[in-house]
Amino acid sequence: MTDRPTTQRPSLRTLIVDDEPLAIERMQVLCAEIDGLQVVGTASDGRAALRLAEKLLPDLLLLDMTMPGTDGLAVARELASRPAPPAVIFVTAHENFAVEAFDLDAVDYVLKPVAGERLERAIGRALARRDKADGQLPGNGPSGTGPTSEWQTEFWVPNRSELLRIDAAEVRRIDAERDYVRLHVGSSSYLLLQTIAGLEARLDPERFIRIHRSTILRRDMIRGLRHEGLGVWCVELEARDGETDTELRIGRTYLKRVKAMAGR
Repeated sequence: MTDRPTTQRPSLRTLIVDDEPLAIERMQVLCAEIDGLQVVGTASDGRAALRLAEKLLPDLLLLDMTMPGTDGLAVARELASRPAPPAVIFVTAHENFAVEAFDLDAVDYVLKPVAGERLERAIGRALARRDKADGQLPGNGPSGTGPTSEWQTEFWVPNRSELLRIDAAEVRRIDAERDYVRLHVGSSSYLLLQTIAGLEARLDPERFIRIHRSTILRRDMIRGLRHEGLGVWCVELEARDGETDTELRIGRTYLKRVKAMAGR
């Protein structure tokens, strides 16, 4: 009898990087219970991680964020400059580096203490990204349907003990709150460590518009503009999800831009 050819995909060759021996041991135990994963090495600092990555050629790094000397962000930046860099999942006790992590195209950002099911979801994303990349057409973006967007398409925000992915298209309003911004999504809102000016520069101007020094709106939420006299203008917002209509004042600095949207 002839053996049937196997269609099983090769496991993700994984390097665990953490400066705490107990954390490495725990990650090894968790990884042993996840299908599609093969731990090929461990490193206790950033420089060792870079040396091992060059020799072992892992598909994935489970990378601690804060380590003495070369930290996780520096490791990820260095790897990103190399040919065929491995995917990176940050595993950290600190939630305030998420923006920098996803700027480096991290697969996921897992908060300590790590739950097995949370790590398994992150590994599933890494496997899905590999499968998508294997089917990608030359010159196309990750989906194989066109060029990669230069604008931010998603947010990862702290939510209890994990980070929640939010599609940028779902964000209705963004408010500045000191060093944070608050993303309004349906009836919920989430805080993100990010300045509103920095975020504005990364949002698609065809989809979002800043109307005030502390407010950005999704353009399709604007129902109309109203002049209240003495040069004061407001935007009228569409009522959604059972809300009543809302008006927000337009800052003088942004009035010309907002009126231009209406062809004025």
